[in-house]
Parts: sequence; C-alpha cells; structure tokens
Amino acid sequence: MRAVCLQHVPFEGPGAFAKALAKRGVGIDYWLVPKDGLPKDTGDLLIVMGGPMSVNDPDKWIAEETAFIKSVLQAGKPVIGVCLGSQFMAKALGATVRSGQALEIGMTPVRLTEAGKQDSVFGAGPDMFNVFEWHGEIFDLPNDCAPLAGSDIAPLQAFRYGDRAYGLLFHLEMEESGIDSLCRECAPDLMKACLTAQQVKSTALPQLPQLHHTADRLIGSLLASTR
Repeated sequence: MRAVCLQHVPFEGPGAFAKALAKRGVGIDYWLVPKDGLPKDTGDLLIVMGGPMSVNDPDKWIAEETAFIKSVLQAGKPVIGVCLGSQFMAKALGATVRSGQALEIGMTPVRLTEAGKQDSVFGAGPDMFNVFEWHGEIFDLPNDCAPLAGSDIAPLQAFRYGDRAYGLLFHLEMEESGIDSLCRECAPDLMKACLTAQQVKSTALPQLPQLHHTADRLIGSLLASTR
C-alpha cells in the first residue's frame, strides 16, 4: 500500500499521519504542489496538507489542484484534507470558502455534531475535545456532506464526504516540530492574534498525544476501507 501527500509549503507535512502509516507498513510519496505539480494517481490514500495561501488565490496550480481533488472525491477514494486541504475539498465540492471572524491559532475546543457522534472515527472519542488550529478562513458545508464538528468561530470544523473522505480544518497530525515551524514561518499571524510562540506551544504540547491517537484511528479506518 502507498499514500500520496500533497504539500503546499515544506514546513507543513503529515506529522503523526506519517507515523501512523509507517506503523502499518505504508510508504508516502510527497508532492510539493506549487513546485512539483500533481501526481498521476493518489495511491491508496490521499492526504492534502495545509499552507498559508488561500484556495481563492488566482494561481494556476490552485485551480488545477481543486480540479484534481474533485476528481479524487468523485471517484470515492480515501482522502484526508487538513486546514488548507479541507478548504480545497470544500471548494472542490462546491462550497464557499471565506474569511472567519478571527484567526484560530493554538488549542481550540470543538464539539461534535449528531453526525459526528455517529462517525466511526470521531464517535469513538468525547463529544467535546481540544484541537490544534492555525487558520483564518472557514467554509460552508458542501452538498452531500455530513458535518462532524464545530467551534464558536468556525461553526463547521470537520466534515465527511461519503464514507472515506474527511475535511478537517484542524490539525490532528501536529507535532512539536510543526508548531515550531508555524510559529517561525507564520509569525505575523501570532502578532495579529496577540499570542506568543511560548503560549501556543505550552498549551498544545500536553494535548498532542490525544490528537495523535485520533489521527492514528483515522488512518486505520481509511486504510481498512481500501482492503
């Protein structure tokens, strides 16, 4: 088995998802889309990562990636979209992506919807839990999707398309090195949100193991669905 990971900047990689895949003997092919373009196929699982750009930007590669993701979703293949990746999924499925009320950075409480409580991945955990966030844009629920979780600032934090495609505005995969990279590369966001790197990190680090547990459960569920 093989996964394909679409990255948009070098410092936002699959983190704990990569470890969950390696544990199961699954390799990853990496594509830095703005530089490398898109792969010819998606392997057994497509992971679409985050980035500081917007899916509404006019760059040619953004339109191409949106169309690529739409074709993957319509084919019913397993997909995980994280942050910008979830916004790509929402746009590919016809939903509006727009600015939120405020930046959501660091640990944020989200609450499962009724559909989320029934979901095979998220329903196994608590109804309310904290997730790691770093985004300013949000999306509406695309047609034919189940809303899984929401927060005060982003009423829709996660959705599922079919049984095997998950759009997550938050980061289950985030590791300490990833937080360091975001704080360094996206420092203006911290200033705008009136936060320091130390505040973000000290709050997040104790809670990452629980997020990684859910990330592992999501990978296990999607890989099982391909067999």
